[in-house]
Amino acid sequence: MNQIVIEGNVVRDTTVRETPRGTRVCTVPIATNHFYRDANGETRKEVAFFDVEAWGENFCTHLARMAKKGRGLRVVGRLKQDRWKNQEGKSASKIYILAEHIDFQNQKPEEKAHSEAESQKETECAAEGLRAESTASNTEFMDGDETVF
Repeated sequence: MNQIVIEGNVVRDTTVRETPRGTRVCTVPIATNHFYRDANGETRKEVAFFDVEAWGENFCTHLARMAKKGRGLRVVGRLKQDRWKNQEGKSASKIYILAEHIDFQNQKPEEKAHSEAESQKETECAAEGLRAESTASNTEFMDGDETVF
């Protein structure tokens, strides 16, 4: 099984790019903290950085709007490893988190109101059969009790 659940804070605003076929892909780097006591009993903090990647028009639109520096996120997804040969012909790789679901933490009241309005609009479109685009990875956003696509 390849599944990861991780909570962290956004390090930089989301970057969005497009594949040659026109699919939007966004990347948001997050930092997580781990606290522990060393041999002397002193509390130490260990910070780890991870790139989170999400695919699809709706996912990227919401991430770009809401995942700003300092914002807390809970990400459910899987680990993915890209492998390639560098210019010297040596093997290289990168491991990142491919998001399937994201919860936004510490949301400002005005952002929550906007999310609820967006969610209502999306629900009405879906009911009329006008749903914009389904994402390749069936990703979704959760914002408190609201699902935001």
